[in-house]
Amino acid sequence: MVPEEKLLLKHIADSNTKAFEQLFNSYYQILCVYCKHYFTDNQICENIVQDVFVRIWEKRTELEITTSLKVYLFSAVKNRCLNQLEHQRVRQDYFEKNNKLRQTDYSRSSDFYYEVGLAEKIKDAIDSLPPRRREIFRLNREKGLKYKEIAEKLNISVKTVEVQMGQALKDLREKLKDYNSDLHLFFWIRRASDYN
Repeated sequence: MVPEEKLLLKHIADSNTKAFEQLFNSYYQILCVYCKHYFTDNQICENIVQDVFVRIWEKRTELEITTSLKVYLFSAVKNRCLNQLEHQRVRQDYFEKNNKLRQTDYSRSSDFYYEVGLAEKIKDAIDSLPPRRREIFRLNREKGLKYKEIAEKLNISVKTVEVQMGQALKDLREKLKDYNSDLHLFFWIRRASDYN
């Protein structure tokens, strides 16, 4: 762990809320994106990531982190996701996916770092979109708003939302084309019509 991270954790252990907010703001969005490897429901992803941060705050004086903060946070989210999957019995496909995930060795550091790196690439690609296009994309994909709701919220036409979403998806596919073989990571970049 680098000195900056040690200092940040020390401030958090001392109940410094500003330091905790800094940690939260630095990792919240990318952890939500990573969580989508396991769940398509934005609310489930947000709840899982929020639970991880709540746990960190509650245990702030007892935390002993030997890895980097990034590895620790991604590992915590992954474990939460696997636990959540384990407790979902409503649909058979979730149950089968859980069994598959439990049989897969996610402990290999090379695979893990690849996942972390890809999540960062996705976040960077979204961040590089033009401001209005990025806002529309996030309202749709991260907040779950439908095109009509976005149009009303931003006081623009539904057609404008459609065009901007189509261009956003095109931009992201182009920026992330080197990862197209990892289709299981792209379920959240679905056709625009899926959200109409």
